[in-house]
Amino acid sequence: MNTPPLSPSGISADSPPGATSSVTSRRSEIVNAAGRILERDGRDGLTMRAIASELGIRAPSLYKHVAGKRELEIALVSAAIQEQAETFERVTTASEDAVAGIAAAYRSWALEKPHLYALMNDRPLPRDELPEGLEERAVRPLLEALGGDMDRARAAWAFAHGMVTLELADRFPEHADLETAWRVGLTGIARSIEPSNHQGETTL
Repeated sequence: MNTPPLSPSGISADSPPGATSSVTSRRSEIVNAAGRILERDGRDGLTMRAIASELGIRAPSLYKHVAGKRELEIALVSAAIQEQAETFERVTTASEDAVAGIAAAYRSWALEKPHLYALMNDRPLPRDELPEGLEERAVRPLLEALGGDMDRARAAWAFAHGMVTLELADRFPEHADLETAWRVGLTGIARSIEPSNHQGETTL
């Protein structure tokens, strides 16, 4: 028996009219359920069986919408980057200090979703499998806030990532003034006047 080819969205090329929205909706439900399980049970608890149980369906039914755990993790990362991009865009229009606003949003998001944050950042980013232009969109608010200087943007992201990672690991002493540490680090990066050699780049 031949299986109809799938489009990039996972929808059969022979799907009847109206199938696209229902398939997309089910895939979104699966990704959302995976996100809940990831934060509740950690990465080890994120299994296809656990997702099926969360949704009240049989595990084999999931494979109509996602090929396996790797594809599911990429979908989670894509959704997370999309969410971050939208958040950073809102922050830059509402904050007088865009760099500080983006950093605060980044920190808050990571502390709220530590397992998803780890999934995004403790391995190479699957750039070739992300929606086209998504990473660039997430980077753009910070890059523009730093005058288009990619070296500063990378430094700011690395600083934020290091601070968040240490905070998530409860690595700072109890008396540490993290608010001041954030302010000092970001101010130093924002005030740097060294010329950049990477103008025009769009990914961190």
